[in-house]
Amino acid sequence: MPAVYRDDPYPSYCFRIEVTGVSADGAAVKGSFSEVAGLEVAVDPIDYRNGSEDIRARKLPGLKKFTNITLKRGLIGDLGFWNWILEGQKGKVQRADGSVVLMDETGQKEVMRWNFVRGWPCKWTGPGMNAKNNEVAMETLEICHEGLHIDGEAP
Repeated sequence: MPAVYRDDPYPSYCFRIEVTGVSADGAAVKGSFSEVAGLEVAVDPIDYRNGSEDIRARKLPGLKKFTNITLKRGLIGDLGFWNWILEGQKGKVQRADGSVVLMDETGQKEVMRWNFVRGWPCKWTGPGMNAKNNEVAMETLEICHEGLHIDGEAP
């Protein structure tokens, strides 16, 4: 998808999640979440110096690191993602590719897509409950993965 430039930045409130091959029939599981975090890539620098060089270290690129993607949503009884982590608890980790898709203000047009590769759910957190609060019951799912790229780039 070619980048479309505009003067105003896109809002961060309109997005969706897609994970392929997780459901029993192999179809993509799509979810609506209230929050996504962890779209982060880092390359750790390695300090290196030969003894015959100036008294400063060179910076070399080291290992790539990808932060876990954290998804939060109100608990709605959808068991698609719960069943995915349940299989991992049974020793059958099911790796899957997926996407975080940013939509335009109308929610109709896709404007950017971050794809993760070989992801699997590494943590699920249920809602904190308190009879004195007036809050939505929230669940959190963390997906660890082995790569993040923007649509159109090679993984």
